[in-house]
Amino acid sequence: MNCKEIYETGLLYHHYANTAYPLTPQSFMQYRINDKEKIYDLVTREWQKADELSLYIHVPFCKQRCKFCEYVVLEHTDESTEDEYVELLLKEMKMYSEILKGKKIVGYDLGGGTPSKLSVKNLERITNAVNEWFDIADDVVFSVETTPVIAANEPGKMQALYDLGYRRISMGIQTVSERLLSELGREGSASIYEKAVENIRKAGFTSFNIDLMYGFLYQTDTDFSNTIRYAVGLSPEHITLYRNRYKGTKIESEAGGVSIYKAVYQYRLAYTMLTDSGYTANIGKNTFSRVQGDYGTSDYLTKRVIYGTPYVGMGLGAQSFGIDYLAYNLGAAEKRMERYKQAIEEGRLPIQDIYPLPEDESIAKMVSVAFYFAFVDLEAFRARFGKDFCEYFRDEVDFVLDNKLMELKDGRLYLTERGADHINGVIPLFYSERSKEELKTAFAARSLGEENDERLFLDAYNIENYFRPSIAVDIAVFGRSENGHSLLLIRRGEHPYMNHWALAGGFMRSDETLEQAAARELYEETGVKAEKLIPVGNYSEVARDPRGRVISCAYTAVVEKDEVEVLSGDDAVDAGWFDIEISHNGDEYTIKLSGDGKELSARLRRNTDGSEIIENNGLAFDHARIILDAGMIVGI
Repeated sequence: MNCKEIYETGLLYHHYANTAYPLTPQSFMQYRINDKEKIYDLVTREWQKADELSLYIHVPFCKQRCKFCEYVVLEHTDESTEDEYVELLLKEMKMYSEILKGKKIVGYDLGGGTPSKLSVKNLERITNAVNEWFDIADDVVFSVETTPVIAANEPGKMQALYDLGYRRISMGIQTVSERLLSELGREGSASIYEKAVENIRKAGFTSFNIDLMYGFLYQTDTDFSNTIRYAVGLSPEHITLYRNRYKGTKIESEAGGVSIYKAVYQYRLAYTMLTDSGYTANIGKNTFSRVQGDYGTSDYLTKRVIYGTPYVGMGLGAQSFGIDYLAYNLGAAEKRMERYKQAIEEGRLPIQDIYPLPEDESIAKMVSVAFYFAFVDLEAFRARFGKDFCEYFRDEVDFVLDNKLMELKDGRLYLTERGADHINGVIPLFYSERSKEELKTAFAARSLGEENDERLFLDAYNIENYFRPSIAVDIAVFGRSENGHSLLLIRRGEHPYMNHWALAGGFMRSDETLEQAAARELYEETGVKAEKLIPVGNYSEVARDPRGRVISCAYTAVVEKDEVEVLSGDDAVDAGWFDIEISHNGDEYTIKLSGDGKELSARLRRNTDGSEIIENNGLAFDHARIILDAGMIVGI
């Protein structure tokens, strides 16, 4: 697969091509060690290769499992179950303390689930064991997670966590839309959030992070902007955005209804609102901080993301990533405690799957995670693997630089604004060759089909939320060259007709003229500026747009093809020139378009009222009519 093909495949499967790696639980099965007797020796040998690492302790308990949750979580548990789990966890930690003697711990997270659901006694036991059994670096900031309900109702527990040495605390609000919270199976209200923040501050925490989520099918842009505004008003030091991943959640079936453009637009919205409010982050980064020089993330995550620092995960379903191995603890698959308990009682490391990794897979995992911060640190890569990143990924780096998706700056390769919009196409460029092929094949079977995806989108779409009347502009731009004329098309990143080819265009805003809207949409989606836009006509058939009553005012222009640079943007995931041929036999006209290995066509019949489409292959909406009418105006 060449870079363009990989990039386009990542955009097509944007719900799965993200910082999580590997792609599926089955991805690494060819490397799996199946002999339980060999696991302890392998882990021991592997950690002899590292001088420092981070530590993650997993507490898998939640009051209830949210519908968007993909993690190993046990719900509706009582205190006796939690006591039993902590006993088992401490035994696992003791096993690892022997393996990791002399290794410096440079990051520590107590995560979940909801670690603050545990009793103060159990929190003390875990934290005391961490301090006693592991060599913690002096500057490590202990980080812990809580929920708004616990922080609001149990102020003594917030104080206990601070007194135990935790100095960074993260709380998931996710959304302030009570309608959306109810649909997602999560509690929350303004009074709970405000009381939670009050108790966290009273306990002494001065490094406080709030998690927010976006990209839900039934989440409107207004819902999300209200959530951001509210979160800023709570004055946390840090705010982290999580795009809903869908994979492995109770709402995975809704994924197809969420376009890449919706996620892109909501991130852009958040980026503008947060930076305007004094929070900073390089474009594409998930965590925003108002503390100068602070990435906003825990030491564990910061070192993992930038430097590829290896880590051990302890607890039910926890993940470990060593120098050359990846492992998942028991419970990762079935999300139950029985096998985890059995292994520990037998004196074994409670590992479900362990994979000695070839170097290209270790590289792919480190680089995928690096995009959480939207950059790759070139020196950190060299230190981890002894290789020059730009040489190792020569074709991929050339591709992202040439297409203005990334830029080299201060020893790092950063996403550009365009790259942040298309991050799901950028990340797979740095997968292993095996994973690139897997991306192309593994998720096609999960799709319920284009018609189902569009139905989901339309079910959640409400035209009443948008400016009315709905007036669109579409622009047929012809490129003139010595070889004849070409037509500029974009590939849509938004429903309806997602991934179909179309004319550049979009909705007119309430503060602009039709001509201004046409010029803006053309530039945003293709990077092309046309000196003169010629009106073609109005297209107002009742059913021309499945979203509702949408009238399009069409324009055309002719440019010198070799004098313009085409770059897709906004809700266009691709843009390019197509050679065009228009022929006719009596009142029947045929349009043939070819470009970049793709063939599009349409047959139309002209009459006194204009033209009607008889056959359409690959063009969105009624754009074949606009192309024919525009072509006749400019003499194609």
